[in-house]
Amino acid sequence: MTSLTSYGWNTHFEQHFLTYQAQGLEPGRITAIEGFRHKLITSNGPADAMLSGALMNGADNWDLPKVGDWVALKAYDNEGIIVSVLPRINELSRKMPGRTTEKQVIATNIDTAFIVQGLDRDFNPMRLQRYIVQIMQCDIQPVVLLNKQDLVADPESYRREVIAFGYECPVLLLSATGHEGLQEWAAEHLLTGKTYVLIGSSGVGKSTLVNALLGYRLQEEGAVSDFNHKGKHTTVSRNLVRLPSGAMLIDSPGMREFGVTLGSDDQGMNYHPLLAALSAACRFHDCTHRHEPGCAVAAAVRDGELPREVYESYLKISREQAHYQTDSVERKRVERQFGKIAKQVVQHRKQRKY
Repeated sequence: MTSLTSYGWNTHFEQHFLTYQAQGLEPGRITAIEGFRHKLITSNGPADAMLSGALMNGADNWDLPKVGDWVALKAYDNEGIIVSVLPRINELSRKMPGRTTEKQVIATNIDTAFIVQGLDRDFNPMRLQRYIVQIMQCDIQPVVLLNKQDLVADPESYRREVIAFGYECPVLLLSATGHEGLQEWAAEHLLTGKTYVLIGSSGVGKSTLVNALLGYRLQEEGAVSDFNHKGKHTTVSRNLVRLPSGAMLIDSPGMREFGVTLGSDDQGMNYHPLLAALSAACRFHDCTHRHEPGCAVAAAVRDGELPREVYESYLKISREQAHYQTDSVERKRVERQFGKIAKQVVQHRKQRKY
């Protein structure tokens, strides 16, 4: 028998599972998704399952099972049927790439997200800030991993640059290939029974980190293209693996776009510590820090107290937030209108029967 507690099962999921337990269903956690086939860990060990027709046709894409989800399933000899997804503690999401404003859920029920950047060619402070902002609004603790420290002359200067943003998150230097800082990171931040996710662009060393921690090769280790200096995709799917330490780690494919999904109640500056501290001195409590008189943030930019790139990053994220909210409201309006039409059609069909 497999202990589900060792895979993150807790009182939150246990309470929500009581109804399904009475129906003779069993719990399982999604460890990988391969097409329509879902890999799970259950009390009886690894299992495969498919979605029930009701779940597949009745839920939005972001509500369907994702890696990290706990689900209720009906077990059969060869393949189970997933009936429902248990309520999530949190979900790591992003705006889907391209012009669409739909949300994409990357992984769920996460304790900590490790943002990996390579110091050789991938280091990008503004992209890193975007990752941090989005992860924080998902109610997940971010930790920054600056990998490939052995390839630069002064790795500590990169670390100081990230710390200067003012976010209260650890910033660690390491080298996956040389194992520098690897054991210290694992001992301090990869705790038994907790779930972690690695995110970042292709070629930053995520798969190498996973392989080094596992002690065997789960994914092929990629390189950086000599043609365009961009990482080559080596991880093509998300996998939840249990490390020898008892911690669970989710590797994810490289992402070059990581759009924010801040809701209407979220204030972008709350995720920018430097701006949040300055905004207390603004003349207006609802200052947007764009054009209002008496704006302490704008004054700090002019006086050189606030780095201009941090301020421009805030403006860009705020514009994306406004665009995401506007399109989300319109999409919900269309969905409501479609729902009304569908109900009218069903009612009309019922009346035509008699």
